[in-house]
Amino acid sequence: MSTAEKITLWLAQLRASGRAVIYARLVIAVAGAVALVVPAVQSWDQLDLIPLVGVPMLLATVVLPDSLAGFVLLVVVALGWLVRAPADISWSLVVTAVALVVVHLATAFAAQLPSYARVHPAALRRWWLPTAIASLLVPVVALAAALVQGADVPGSLVVTVVAMGLGTATIWFAAGQKLDRS
Repeated sequence: MSTAEKITLWLAQLRASGRAVIYARLVIAVAGAVALVVPAVQSWDQLDLIPLVGVPMLLATVVLPDSLAGFVLLVVVALGWLVRAPADISWSLVVTAVALVVVHLATAFAAQLPSYARVHPAALRRWWLPTAIASLLVPVVALAAALVQGADVPGSLVVTVVAMGLGTATIWFAAGQKLDRS
């Protein structure tokens, strides 16, 4: 297949794309841009490698959500924050974390579908609840971690891990998952 034929096929699939697929990829692009821009405008010096790797990985994630690019994007942004950012929990950290959660969930949704798929609204509703819960839990866990961190509570790591575990279980059950193995 020639390059022109591949481009023609890709454009035909794009024209046939359902709204849910387009919206999911748009959400990936916007949330990924927020995750890259918020750390870049902070007062601390970010690694120059972050935008050089992050921007191409974001573009690749939008085009190919089922590729490894989304995972690399999440790791690059998180490592960039861990390497140079201050240890204090701030609103910019919470915004970046929410953006990464949204990128992860939108990528997981878009990766299940071919680009030309039509999605029933019931399938979208199944994803909105876990996404909303995850987006709301990130600031709550960050606030709890900031309170525990500032209070010098013994076992604060255990408290944080338990909060993350409860958040994960809430999202799991909100997504309609079950514990039975049948």
